[in-house]
Amino acid sequence: MTIPVFLELVEIKAKTASIFPFLLGACFSWFNYHSVHLGLLLLFFVAMFIFNMSVDILDNYNDYQHATETHDYKEKTNIIGREHLSLRVILSLMITMIIVSAVIGIGLAYIVGWPLLIMGGLCYLVGIFYSSGPRPLSSLPLGELFSGPTMGFMITLICVYINTYQLFDWNVGTLAQILLISLPNTLWISNLMLANNICDLGEDEKNKRYTLVHYLGKKRSLQLFGIMNVIAILAIPASVGLKIAPWTVLLSLFTLPLIIKQTNIFLKRQDKSKTFICAIRILAVGAMSQTLSFMIYIPFI
Repeated sequence: MTIPVFLELVEIKAKTASIFPFLLGACFSWFNYHSVHLGLLLLFFVAMFIFNMSVDILDNYNDYQHATETHDYKEKTNIIGREHLSLRVILSLMITMIIVSAVIGIGLAYIVGWPLLIMGGLCYLVGIFYSSGPRPLSSLPLGELFSGPTMGFMITLICVYINTYQLFDWNVGTLAQILLISLPNTLWISNLMLANNICDLGEDEKNKRYTLVHYLGKKRSLQLFGIMNVIAILAIPASVGLKIAPWTVLLSLFTLPLIIKQTNIFLKRQDKSKTFICAIRILAVGAMSQTLSFMIYIPFI
């Protein structure tokens, strides 16, 4: 297996979805608690990144195994069939990566406490059953509901908890603050899944994958895509207004014209090879600008 094939197998281009929630959690911890544990944070990043890659391998593996539309999808679309990869090698690689990430996670939980074990366990369950089992989450109208909150909110929450575990207070106010700061990432990640399902509607239905788009219809799904982008943007000034983010985060609003442009392009045409990239750009630019504008203020704290 060549490096380019491996990177496509683990869908490296989509890793923005986990990196920026992680960085945002670190920034939030320092701004609101003046507490960051770099060593523990690095271990969490390694475990998170490895598990994220293993989930994408599992997704490709299960999609290949369960595909009913053999010729086009198995032989031309799915990377396992297209590159003639060994299913045994894929399975061994995936299991090894899951075990390594789990061992690191359990070690971290031993240090920072049992709440990490519960939060991490929930992430593992969602990651594994996202594409596994008789009715995978990705084939149900639940993909957007689980993908965004798990990667957008939960990664940020875990990151904040690891940095502040000695003084973290589990109350509604604390969780609401973290939810608000992570809301743009949460919605943009869900929108990535939604855009993917909109583009793949015909192919998914052929393979008996009845996603949210199947039930809502394309028109309402596109309306939902636009609404979630609007809410994501509004959450940014709201976090500054509530003083859980510095004023520099408002600088991320300079990306608004680009986000509007990419949203309009996708709303006009939904094509996996030509316009799905719009949802990726919105997530990448939006998440990066929010995080970098947060980081600008960190040296002045």
